[in-house]
Amino acid sequence: MNSTTSIVHVVDDDDSYRIALQRLLKAAGYQTRAYASAGEFLMTPRESARGCVVLDLHLPGPSGLELQEALSLRGEKLPIIFISGYATIPVSVSAMKAGAIDFLTKPVKRDVLLEAVEAAMTRAEEMRSTEATSRQYQGLTQRERDVLVRVVGGKMNKEIAAELGIAERTVKAHRAHVMQKLNANSLPELVQISGRLQHNGVPPSNPSAYLI
Repeated sequence: MNSTTSIVHVVDDDDSYRIALQRLLKAAGYQTRAYASAGEFLMTPRESARGCVVLDLHLPGPSGLELQEALSLRGEKLPIIFISGYATIPVSVSAMKAGAIDFLTKPVKRDVLLEAVEAAMTRAEEMRSTEATSRQYQGLTQRERDVLVRVVGGKMNKEIAAELGIAERTVKAHRAHVMQKLNANSLPELVQISGRLQHNGVPPSNPSAYLI
């Protein structure tokens, strides 16, 4: 197993139900790991940072909600799907507000569970992609960030050069570096990448924020 493998972690204290979930997921082609408690999950080393958690709400010891909070405090961004035989609306709302992907009621139908897991896996990869792009953005110089925000704002190289007080050829060089560092092959792709960054708080959409 390597760090790029996505795993569905099943946390449920009901042995028969946990085994049934694990078999269902394996039959659908997912790699799985199973745990009988929140403590067992937290104490077990994970060979992969990718995947999601199918988590029972009511567990012996720390509850599913407490496990969700613990993972958040540890900075582990595994998407969570809660399952429960009984849960109040406030509890469900609390779990979703804390970032859960879904909240399913036992017994969970096969198709419903698999759809939720697929959504969680998709979310996990989106999060990883966004984090990678954010790291790439941090590798830009301040001047490259100045150029980036103006390029995606629709300004021509000549306009950017005039605003920043630099030569047009320098703008072109910075623009090329930005494309390379953010792995963008075209202007539309660069705009999409910038949109994802702005959605997560960087960079600011106002070009004046970058004026030096």
